[in-house]
Amino acid sequence: MASKLFTSRRRILQAAFLSALPTSGLLSQHAFAQTSGAKLILLGTQGGPNDNLERGGTASLMVVDDVPYLIDCGFGTKRALMNVGINFLTIPSIFLTHLHDDHVADLPGLLSHQWTQGRVDPTTVYGPYGTDTLVEAALQFSQANTEIRLIDEKRTVLPPDVFSGQIIPATDTVHKVYEDDRVVISTIENTHFPEWAKAEMPYRAISYRFDTADRSVVFSGDTTYSENLVTLAKGADVFVCETIQLEKTREWFDMASGGGEGDLYQDAREGIWNHIIETHANTEDAGRMAAEAEVEMLVLNHILPGSLLEIPDSAYLEGIRQHYQGEVIVGRDGMVI
Repeated sequence: MASKLFTSRRRILQAAFLSALPTSGLLSQHAFAQTSGAKLILLGTQGGPNDNLERGGTASLMVVDDVPYLIDCGFGTKRALMNVGINFLTIPSIFLTHLHDDHVADLPGLLSHQWTQGRVDPTTVYGPYGTDTLVEAALQFSQANTEIRLIDEKRTVLPPDVFSGQIIPATDTVHKVYEDDRVVISTIENTHFPEWAKAEMPYRAISYRFDTADRSVVFSGDTTYSENLVTLAKGADVFVCETIQLEKTREWFDMASGGGEGDLYQDAREGIWNHIIETHANTEDAGRMAAEAEVEMLVLNHILPGSLLEIPDSAYLEGIRQHYQGEVIVGRDGMVI
């Protein structure tokens, strides 16, 4: 199994930015039709939940031979899909790394609009413990909309017949969770949730690996340094890893949570800060994992401070270069790799 999953080592030849396209910055459906193979699209790259107008909530897309696979569904995902020319009705599979709201906030709306806009083929949401309940709650969220349209539009397809959640076990070894004629998807549990917290709850966080005919792409999800993740990412072409630049993130945190009316984190301020620094990969962690996994390219995602505080890309690279000397891309929304 491992030998089959970890053989793709082809070098990435090009990274394209949608913002470089004329005027609208949209990638057309025709552009996808012109290119075969697997493409990675970054839909939302802000570490969160910290909404802003420059970067959306966490979401990425793998497009393999024109079939889209969505990884996480943070705030702004549906609009981000429109911005890159992807028809959200064509998404059959959604893969969640964990159930924090900055990774799932747009899921109820995405599923509801798929049904409202007439999708009749199944959409399956894969993820760790609680994913099935999350999908059930999303359907309940749209219950009034459903009942109204069943009556006044004479609908015949019921949402539970289209949408479902499937739990992926959080394992310490590489576990194949999905396979079709385009992609093999494997997972492993990462270290986003500390052991003391896991002892008090059933929720878990996982990382994903997509192996296609021409490349392998790994998504860390949220995590600190993780030996499991290094195993999953071994030899991958692209390693999409979250990261936090600690010094600048603390600078932003102090400004944003000063205690005034409307400021952030008025409850459990330092507890939240401890969560930020103890359950996320700093730049050194990201570089260390990329080096140990011997990946071809490191793509930074779920970035803090991201667009919350203007800092140069070099601020993220300082920690990474202590360990990893390969190609690094600081991800931005709409980037195609």
